[in-house]
Amino acid sequence: MMSLLGAVFVVLFTCLLFILRLYSVVKTGSSCKPGTRRPVTILVVAGSGGHTTEILRLMECLSAAYTPRHYVIADTDRMSEEKICSFETSRQHSDSESQFTICRVPRSREVHQSWSSSVISTLDALRYSLPLVFRLRPDMVLCNGPGTCVPLCVAGLLLGILGMKKVLIVYVESICRVQTLSLTGKILYPISDYFFVQWSSLRDRYPKSIFLGRIV
Repeated sequence: MMSLLGAVFVVLFTCLLFILRLYSVVKTGSSCKPGTRRPVTILVVAGSGGHTTEILRLMECLSAAYTPRHYVIADTDRMSEEKICSFETSRQHSDSESQFTICRVPRSREVHQSWSSSVISTLDALRYSLPLVFRLRPDMVLCNGPGTCVPLCVAGLLLGILGMKKVLIVYVESICRVQTLSLTGKILYPISDYFFVQWSSLRDRYPKSIFLGRIV
């Protein structure tokens, strides 16, 4: 019974986000003007283990124009902070003006956590994510799959809906996903501005997605 309720919640939640996203696009449109060059404030969601490794590989490809960089990790993640600091330290050799912060929010869902408790933990994470995103006001949210990114993307979406700022949501599905999207990917697929997959089989199943080959 709990599994059924959890599945219903995910479906309703995804539909709600899709409607909100559609409203946001119609009302605010895109605030990005071709040809403009300015610093891009980026909020980077790092998961634990492989998620952090992949997201840092993506960050290696970004220029110094993406600054300041605000990394968000789960409060139970003990490894990602060290990896991020090491990455930024090595980056400073080529970019003396690099700026970054590391913020923590409650984890939305632990591995093997039940659906019913995931709903509660996700709402708790949203309670912390809203004031964080509203304070940082990033130009872009970059994420690649950890459940922590869902409430952060929702908070970024609300910024646009309220007419405060257009926040681009960029999602990169993990290289491990070949045939189906991750749960996070399925939730964020309708509301992402750019949704990247790394296998052509996923591009064929999800027409909105962008396939550029292996990028991490």
